[in-house]
Amino acid sequence: MNDIIKKAYLTSHPITVDDKAKIFALRAMVEPLKGKLQGIAAREPFDGIMNRVSPPDGVFFESDNVGGISGWWCRPSNARSGEVILHLHGGWFNWGSALAFRHFVGHIAAHASVDAFIPDYRLAPEHPHPAAIEDVLSCYDGLIKRGIKRIALVGDSAGGGLALVLLSLVIARRKSVIPAGAVALSPVTDLSLAGDSWETRASADPYFTRLQVAGLVQAYLGKMNPTDHLASALYGNLTDLPPIRVHVGDDEVLLDDSRRYVDRAVAAGVDAQLHIWEGMPHGFASNAGKFDAANNALAMIGQFLTERLAGTTL
Repeated sequence: MNDIIKKAYLTSHPITVDDKAKIFALRAMVEPLKGKLQGIAAREPFDGIMNRVSPPDGVFFESDNVGGISGWWCRPSNARSGEVILHLHGGWFNWGSALAFRHFVGHIAAHASVDAFIPDYRLAPEHPHPAAIEDVLSCYDGLIKRGIKRIALVGDSAGGGLALVLLSLVIARRKSVIPAGAVALSPVTDLSLAGDSWETRASADPYFTRLQVAGLVQAYLGKMNPTDHLASALYGNLTDLPPIRVHVGDDEVLLDDSRRYVDRAVAAGVDAQLHIWEGMPHGFASNAGKFDAANNALAMIGQFLTERLAGTTL
């Protein structure tokens, strides 16, 4: 990580000895498939990967419809009432489902001791932009209509980007209920794919290639400009946002999507912090109970969400 300039809002987490061995084994397994998940044919294998996440103890799951959007609740047995995480799942806007992500999100909910809802927002290419952002906004408003006034936004990968776009949209509306804070895990913040890490991490990233992602992004964007603020959170208005925490692996092509977003947020006066995890690939936080980095990141996320939701001004 010698190319990272130290900043007060940046924390670099060194890889542990145990994680080094586990990452080596993971790379041997996944790198033969690098760049090969493409189009809607990849939905089933992608969900299969997420379904292999170990379920957390003490969390039960139930389907529901919030704001007209179907999805799944992750409910820890010790959840505090009146507080909710709205988690937007990843999958490059083309893949993923609330059902497949429920175990991963259940770990986040368990660490924060709060219920989490995962909406099944519409996917591209059948439903290109702005379908996804319309759905997650409807879901957010649906939570408010249920009388919930303490809401935190969380998202991973494409869902992390959606969460940050949603955050700016909600703040711009100036309605009474605003998010207590947001957490983004390896968010997709720039659909123009302009970050330097698309080159500097091209070899290190075991999952994605630029050519692969360009096709998925085009399927989502349609005719939308990739730098439109409703498509890419990096180009939105970041003033007056609540506290944000971003976690990303150092071995990701998406590294600069996180770095540049947090740089802009801090420059706009936001309490934003960036955590970069050495040697970690995309989606590392889903390896709860397996990677030290995942366990440590989830603990930090849970503490942040607990503090923000408890301190929300109504």
